[in-house]
Amino acid sequence: MRRRISALLPDLGLRSRLLVLGVAGLVVGFALGGALLLGALGWTLQRSVDAEALRTADAVALLAAEDALPDPLPVAGGQLRVQVVDGQGRIRAASIDADRLVPMLGPDQLRAGERQRLVVDGRRVGLTGPVRVVTVPAGTADEPRTVLVAKSMTDVRHSLHVVRNLLLVGFPLLVAGLAVVAWRVVGATLRPVEALRSGAAEITGRAGAERLPVPAGRDEIHRLAVTLNDMLDRLAASRDRQRAFVADAAHELRSPVTNMRTELEVARRLGDPDWPAVAENLLADTERLSRLVDDLLLLARLDEQAARPDRPAPHAVGPVELGELLRGVAGRYPSPPLRHEPPPGPLWTEGDPGELRRVLVNLVENALRHAHGEVRLAVTGPHPGPPVPLQRGGSAYHLVTVTDDGPGIPAADRERVFARFTRLDDARGRDAGGAGLGLAIVRELVRRAGGAVELADAAPEAAAPGLRVTVRLPALADPEPEAD
Repeated sequence: MRRRISALLPDLGLRSRLLVLGVAGLVVGFALGGALLLGALGWTLQRSVDAEALRTADAVALLAAEDALPDPLPVAGGQLRVQVVDGQGRIRAASIDADRLVPMLGPDQLRAGERQRLVVDGRRVGLTGPVRVVTVPAGTADEPRTVLVAKSMTDVRHSLHVVRNLLLVGFPLLVAGLAVVAWRVVGATLRPVEALRSGAAEITGRAGAERLPVPAGRDEIHRLAVTLNDMLDRLAASRDRQRAFVADAAHELRSPVTNMRTELEVARRLGDPDWPAVAENLLADTERLSRLVDDLLLLARLDEQAARPDRPAPHAVGPVELGELLRGVAGRYPSPPLRHEPPPGPLWTEGDPGELRRVLVNLVENALRHAHGEVRLAVTGPHPGPPVPLQRGGSAYHLVTVTDDGPGIPAADRERVFARFTRLDDARGRDAGGAGLGLAIVRELVRRAGGAVELADAAPEAAAPGLRVTVRLPALADPEPEAD
């Protein structure tokens, strides 16, 4: 039966399943409640019968102890049968409607000197149905006697029968009425869910605000609708970012490809072009295209790792000596305009050496692109202070600075320049350099290293304030030298 119900429920709707489970719970609950009610009622009526019979037996036992038994014994008319028997089972006194020859209990049932409660066949005492018989010892030690009092259980059985019939008739009607009410209540409760389903079916993914209806009640369905709308907003924002990213990437990729095609078409029409110059231009466009593809692949990898934090990093993370790292990066560029300020001692942090080198290369190239005459690269530390965002541990940090004397970045644009494909108006020309991905890559890689990056004016009072890029990286104690 249980397997049949389990197989049937999945084929029903949520409303029907809730109703079936609710009605099944009601039936089980009412059945247990009815059984307990009948049991409690029968026990209460049984105790009432025993109490009445024992009161009569105790009263007759007092008369027997005083040897003042009347004949016949006085009892409430017709409800009780009373006998007093001696140790040999002979009847010494009886009520007017009790048998004077045959005791209510046989010798094998009667235990002298004990109080007993038994149920016997009513024909033995001249009554119909089962009869409750109680015994109370009476008399003296020389002449022991026992008082037997019988009371019919017909009224008790009739009362239980009436109550049982009422339950058998009333409970199905009550369950049916509650099932109708539950059907309507569950339907009203699930109506907002159906509205959410209809709203979700109407969402097509087209551009524009697409939201689900939010019910007025402050309940779980309201919170579900709010959560789903927040999810839709995040998905819409992600979709917009993806579309903008694809459009910007296509535009940036189209530019060098178009330049290369133009160079080749012009060279073919000239007949005898300056092939070394053409090759030089094509090589520059190829390098620009290669850098752009590398940047796009790096950002895609960083986005994938951010979406899957449980996936292990493809590169090893370990201690990095910042002084040596800055010295290696500075050696790639002419001095001047780049000036490297070495630290007084080793400064260690933890991260991916390749990613930290990429951070420095992007910052230095960006500074050289906009500097008028000089770029300074330095690292200091450790500095005490509160932990930087996403720091892996400790409160000390090292400070890497890249400073130039160029036009700087207005304060209102310092957060915007970290967005992908963002370039300020004075850097939109092809000769100005990158595609607007350098600082976006810097921020992502610095976050992965447990640090933070900030922009500020290098010389606020000067005509060209310049730009100071500050990278905070968690300080790491000097690693122990490896054993030979």
